[in-house]
Amino acid sequence: MSKPKVLLQVTGSIAAFKAAALASLLAQDGCELQCVLSAGGREFLGEATLEGLSGRPVLSDIFERGRALEHISLVDWADLLLVYPACANHVTRLRAGLADDLIGCLFLANNFRKPYWIAPAMNSDMLAHPAVAEALAVLESWGCRILPTGEGRLACGAVGYGRLLDPEAVHALVREALG
Repeated sequence: MSKPKVLLQVTGSIAAFKAAALASLLAQDGCELQCVLSAGGREFLGEATLEGLSGRPVLSDIFERGRALEHISLVDWADLLLVYPACANHVTRLRAGLADDLIGCLFLANNFRKPYWIAPAMNSDMLAHPAVAEALAVLESWGCRILPTGEGRLACGAVGYGRLLDPEAVHALVREALG
């Protein structure tokens, strides 16, 4: 039996550090990982960390020489596509179908052939904003699995919903889904 293949996409959120913990758990569990960082994700988490955990170069540039069709081959390769964390910017970009970055291209190239999970992480007010709430509802209606957020103290100091689901919980969900 082949190892489960997870395409871990990290966007710009203070919670991006949790992606390293999730990548470590998945790798220890025998998953093959390919990590993708958005421009914002690179501001919060270094490529070297994810490369060390996944054993693969981290991807981020849709125009990188020699990788023009990477978004197609990565979707074919993956068993599960996961945006963890999914910031408000990327949630609304996915809803709009924007494909000017690698994460947007992967989303459109997948066209729901493979499971596509989104783990929101943002301030409570951002999560409740009509643009984000509607985007999440539409993405779910299209076939995305929207993972719940936790409640507690947020990076901004507020207390409420919007905390990224803990890596251990997401790891358990991935194990359940991929066997």
